[in-house]
Amino acid sequence: MAGQDVLENVGACVFDAYGTLFDVHSAAAQCRDDLGDQADALSALWRQKQLEYTWLRSLMGAHTDFWHITGDALDYAMAATGLSGDALREKLMSLYLTLDAYPEVPAVLAALREAGMKTAILSNGLPMMLDAAVSNAGIAELLDAVLSIEDVGVFKVSPKTYQLAVDRLGLEAGRICFMSSNAWDAAGAAHFGFQVAWVNRFGQPRERLPGTPKAEITSLEPLPALVCG
Repeated sequence: MAGQDVLENVGACVFDAYGTLFDVHSAAAQCRDDLGDQADALSALWRQKQLEYTWLRSLMGAHTDFWHITGDALDYAMAATGLSGDALREKLMSLYLTLDAYPEVPAVLAALREAGMKTAILSNGLPMMLDAAVSNAGIAELLDAVLSIEDVGVFKVSPKTYQLAVDRLGLEAGRICFMSSNAWDAAGAAHFGFQVAWVNRFGQPRERLPGTPKAEITSLEPLPALVCG
């Protein structure tokens, strides 16, 4: 992929939340004593089914909110890994509201704001989920907007979701830099018209989908140099 010189005339940086700013596996990590040797398997399957259910419900025209889907995905993952118990389920769901932010997140957001860049989150999450995660990470003052797809009632990668950022920030798509660690989200956002920096935290291959990110980074740390020069 091309390097730093491609991210030009950026007026705002918009971030996916889960997997990009917040570590989706930190909930299960904090329950290792309860989950035992199934911790990693449960976390991976929980995330997989959570994403699959957003795509499938969007195609089915059967929208429900992300909190409900997160619970359904957890129920599936617990059943598949042989885990059970209302108390364990409640503990994991509660921890999902306070996922750990990746370590570089506060400093990166602060650097962008100091450079005069608008910053926002655009997420599948419910407002209450995002508010809890943002508050737990202490980054509320570093964001101009926290946008939820609930305003349009369909999940990413519908173009309607990305249009939320255009409308709220008052910038054309080409002046928005979008970051996601999810390769499918990065492709969808690029296809929509954003300048995309794919945060490939896990060394994944690119998706075979329309829409090509302009930059690929392994964490958010290089972002200020990419967009602010």
